[in-house]
Amino acid sequence: MKSVESAQSISISVPGSRFADYLTLTKPRIAALVVFSTYVGFAMSSTGALAVASLIHALIGTAMVAAGGAALNQYLERAWDARMRRTLDRPLPAGRMEPSAALAFGLVLSVGGWIYLAAFTNLLTALLGLAANVTYVLIYTPLKRVTGWCIPVGAVAGAMPTLMGWAAAQGELSFGAFALFGILYIWQLPHFIAIAWLYREDYANAGFAMSSLIGTDGRAAIWQIPIYAVFLGLVAASPALLGVTGGMYLIGSTIMSAGFLLSGLRLGGTDMTGYARRVFRASLVYLPLLLIWIMFTRVH
Repeated sequence: MKSVESAQSISISVPGSRFADYLTLTKPRIAALVVFSTYVGFAMSSTGALAVASLIHALIGTAMVAAGGAALNQYLERAWDARMRRTLDRPLPAGRMEPSAALAFGLVLSVGGWIYLAAFTNLLTALLGLAANVTYVLIYTPLKRVTGWCIPVGAVAGAMPTLMGWAAAQGELSFGAFALFGILYIWQLPHFIAIAWLYREDYANAGFAMSSLIGTDGRAAIWQIPIYAVFLGLVAASPALLGVTGGMYLIGSTIMSAGFLLSGLRLGGTDMTGYARRVFRASLVYLPLLLIWIMFTRVH
């Protein structure tokens, strides 16, 4: 599932290890974020003690869907991955794996994940997983070569795990689920804009059209990132306003969001690379802290 390739998706390469190559196809670090987001959605929608068996099924099925989407993404982009330094060592561009093997692996995981979720959670969760795969593999992936505005499209898939976790616990979606979805969705925009600038040369070599989003001089990124940070802060406050969390959450989320906004303001003398790296690192701190705070302050 989504998640535009970032520094988090650097390949894991163990010479001669077939297992390591298949693991690389799943983009394990991104899959870990997907699993955590699913857990947050499940936990926030649960009343009383967690239904452990249902939670485990939701995490397994969502991980399968995410891993399958990642493998299919690498299958489709294998020729372009060969043009980028940070993806040259992935199994397909490096020639360590046949494309047909990656395709079969991705399809088995994706379809297997949908079936698993339908069988062991509910149909809604499975359909959300299907929607995530379709958005990521069939819409976002080809759009990358057309426009940098593929990022807002791909972010839909990246935020879907929160809905899947919520649906797995309750069998339906409510405003609280969409509040979590909104947080994950908007967070990805400044996060991946920063990444697009840091890897702009690699993206250009591969023919990915990121310049329409970040600009050739970075000015587009400089004004977009603070705007998204403001929107993120507003959406991050919504769980308290919806009664999903207590009042303490609003205080903590406001402080965290203000800190992230400050990181997104380009200060005088800061070059674009340093600025983008600061935003990227701040985003990696902000999201897990916020999600942990949401669960800590949730209304039981």
